[in-house]
Amino acid sequence: MKTVYIALSADFLHDGHLNIISKARELGEITAGVLTDEAIVKYKKLPLLSFSQRKNLLSNIAGVKSVVAQNSMSYSENLLALKPDYVVHGDDWNSGPQSRVREEVIELLKQWGGELVEVGYAHELSTSSLTDKLRARGATPMSRMKSLKRLLSAKPIVRIMEAHNGLTGLIIENAKVEVGGEVRTFDGMWESSLTDSTSKGKPDTGAVDISSRVATIDQIMEVTTKPMIVDADSGGLTEHFCFTVRTLERQGVSAVIIEDKVGAKRNSLFGDAAGQKQDAPANFADKISQGKKAQISDDFMIIARIESLILKQGHDDAIMRAKAYVEAGADGIMIHSKEKTPDEVVKFCKEFRQTYPHVPLVVVPTSYAQISESQLAEVGVNIVIYANHMLRAAFPAMQNVAKQILTDGRCLEASEHCMSIKEIITLIPETV
Repeated sequence: MKTVYIALSADFLHDGHLNIISKARELGEITAGVLTDEAIVKYKKLPLLSFSQRKNLLSNIAGVKSVVAQNSMSYSENLLALKPDYVVHGDDWNSGPQSRVREEVIELLKQWGGELVEVGYAHELSTSSLTDKLRARGATPMSRMKSLKRLLSAKPIVRIMEAHNGLTGLIIENAKVEVGGEVRTFDGMWESSLTDSTSKGKPDTGAVDISSRVATIDQIMEVTTKPMIVDADSGGLTEHFCFTVRTLERQGVSAVIIEDKVGAKRNSLFGDAAGQKQDAPANFADKISQGKKAQISDDFMIIARIESLILKQGHDDAIMRAKAYVEAGADGIMIHSKEKTPDEVVKFCKEFRQTYPHVPLVVVPTSYAQISESQLAEVGVNIVIYANHMLRAAFPAMQNVAKQILTDGRCLEASEHCMSIKEIITLIPETV
């Protein structure tokens, strides 16, 4: 019997997919390639279903003899291994980014006399449009919480942007650019104590209590679907931190980051000049351990933020603390620095990776902004957080418009720096 290869993401199966499968059945035995999460996130959002769920779905379709992983958009690895008589695909890839993949398939099939068969596609339907419609209805706390760990498994580096209200959350949810054929989006949100307090006109000294922080988190989550990491400063008293863990879990937060400092809250960028001190490693390790015992879901993450480099305690102290915190159950390590170069962070990451090759590493390159995401990934970084840029961009823009109106005594000149009223009105949908 002739052999046939098809490739699908299989997050949803609709009429277009069924037409492809039906045609493939007529031609021979079907091997279905399921795109992995790693392949999909390079050109669109993380699928709603996990790879194993999508593989199981296709395995139970009549006529599909076997299911294999397709690890990239390119078919070459699987086609060279299988050498099928036919590849069946919808005719929706004749133009656009996938046209290059189509050309590659045709050239590969020529090597053994294979044939590409294209099926009329249901153009009004697509997995992406169906997924977007479902996401528009919101995300359940559990599905949102799980997504950060899935992203960590699927991507070389996870890109997180700061959000301090529902509007900034929406911007992060929808921001998208295409660079070199790759679609780039933000993978999730960072709810920062600095930007939360600043947006409320209060100092970053812990002046905004946990109830207010929880309300802000809820406002952001109500209009978004992407995973969230929450900045919980030091976590407070250990017994209080355990309750915070439970609260954030219920909301669907994916991870909380706590820093190993004690005493009055001061922003880390002030460094040791603000009289900040680190907690004893054993005390902070115990806080992590108790927090892990308090959580209910295996998907929630507690990440330990190390302030040794900020407080000039040195590289060896940072490494010692990282090991203690991982052994206490920390799901990840955030190494912080306020230096203008990334050198000390890079040194830490390289040494940490020698002992812990798979524990997630988090960085916040606010002061050493010249390093790229690809360079961070090369030294073992898994999550990059752009921790305050939305607020830092908004404040000068609003301040300049206010000054412009005062200067001119009218709003005409300021209007060119503002969205139109119509855009504002239509920015947010009126119904769910």
